[in-house]
Amino acid sequence: MIKQNIHTHSTYADGRDTLEEMVLAAIEQKFTVLGFSEHAYIPGDDCCMNPDSTDQYIAEVRALAEKYKEQITIFLGLEQDMRYRDWHPDQYDYMLGSKHYLEHDGTSLGIDSSPEVFTMILQDWYHNDFMALAKDYYTGMRDMADWKEVDIIAHLDLLMKYNEDQSFFAFDDPKYINLACDTIDALSNKIFEVNTGAIARGYRKTPYPEKHLLEYMYQKGIQICLNSDCHNSDYLSCGFEEALKLIQSCGYKEMVTLTKNGFKSVPISLFQY
Repeated sequence: MIKQNIHTHSTYADGRDTLEEMVLAAIEQKFTVLGFSEHAYIPGDDCCMNPDSTDQYIAEVRALAEKYKEQITIFLGLEQDMRYRDWHPDQYDYMLGSKHYLEHDGTSLGIDSSPEVFTMILQDWYHNDFMALAKDYYTGMRDMADWKEVDIIAHLDLLMKYNEDQSFFAFDDPKYINLACDTIDALSNKIFEVNTGAIARGYRKTPYPEKHLLEYMYQKGIQICLNSDCHNSDYLSCGFEEALKLIQSCGYKEMVTLTKNGFKSVPISLFQY
């Protein structure tokens, strides 16, 4: 049986717990696979690693993988944002690719920073035109199709983080769905994650991507994995049972696991949460 999370953060960036605290929590919660995917260096961003801490992070993850190899399989990963590309992919077992930022007149702001920042971006930068914001977000994300080092697309529809009540935009608006699905098509050479991070933070009751998009992924044969985007060891498997039900309701019978020989698609029945 497999119990896996390969989107995990620590005190090296914006997480609550140290790497070893995360490992010990994962062992206690009977995880079999744990992948660390700390935020890659972005100049001037305090929520990410810097070049010095990146070297320390790599060394510590490798040391922990050896120390606890009889109890859990640990992988070294990285979450790379589109704002700044890391040029050392060979050091890692895998990479997540994400888009957290939008840019306007030389200023970059995170769309998931807070409800207040997102509202300001929508009002001041896009004059309350959500579709214009979504177009910039999704068309920008498509450029990651050529980033060969990126294995997994993280939280595809992050721009909907604060839209659980659909106060900004309807999840099922055809124009929005078509825009997002065109991005899925452009990135179809990647694995996509089902991400429960916003559930742990209390912003959503459902994971990314929203059901309409997940159904489209299934129709297109997109491979998926399930991750918690964990910043707090208490939530390593937050929302996994509900997410699995959603995944299966969309038609999926297999998910991807990370092994020492790379990614492998296996029956969902092998995952235990």
